[in-house]
Amino acid sequence: MPKVIVFFAHPRPHRSEINLPLFETARSIDGVTAVDLYADYPDFSIDIDREQDRLRAHEVIVFQHPLYWYSAPALMKEWLDLVLEHGFAYGHEGKALHGKIFLNAVTTGAKQDAYSQTGMNHAELRSLLGPFEKTADLCGMRYLAPFALFGAGRALEESRLENHRLGYEKLLKALVSSRLDLQKAAAAPVLSGELESFLLAGEAV
Repeated sequence: MPKVIVFFAHPRPHRSEINLPLFETARSIDGVTAVDLYADYPDFSIDIDREQDRLRAHEVIVFQHPLYWYSAPALMKEWLDLVLEHGFAYGHEGKALHGKIFLNAVTTGAKQDAYSQTGMNHAELRSLLGPFEKTADLCGMRYLAPFALFGAGRALEESRLENHRLGYEKLLKALVSSRLDLQKAAAAPVLSGELESFLLAGEAV
């Protein structure tokens, strides 16, 4: 069974109404390793060998974070810059990540209609996360569509958190049990809404 690792990045988790409950859900699932990057590296002094060992030991890599200026919080970018070294993650000898699965689990401030060609951002969410997808491509990984909660600032008020949390739990369990349709998930714009449509036949997760 694939081993899944979730790298969580939120600089103020004590103020997080959405991401922290999602991370706690990830931490409760068998077969999922949950890493709080800001707790591990509050001074940004990243242990590169430790992180590369973590990557080697897992087949599925999830970056969970709020969308900050169309990207991730600063520590996650620092992590990428330092950990995905030439000769490890890419280059002639850099084959450590080949064949692994990678996706972003993100929350956004704006509603879903803002992430379209005609919306406020004039771009789809997946295209805005293009640097992550191109990183996956360079490292020989398979990039899946982002799992997203749009309009996260009103999710509690609108009673949407629990449904999304359950969807995240279902997604992670499907990844652990190899029940996610990877071809369909790779082609989708986002993994949100009815997650059942992305699951393969088998035991319920």
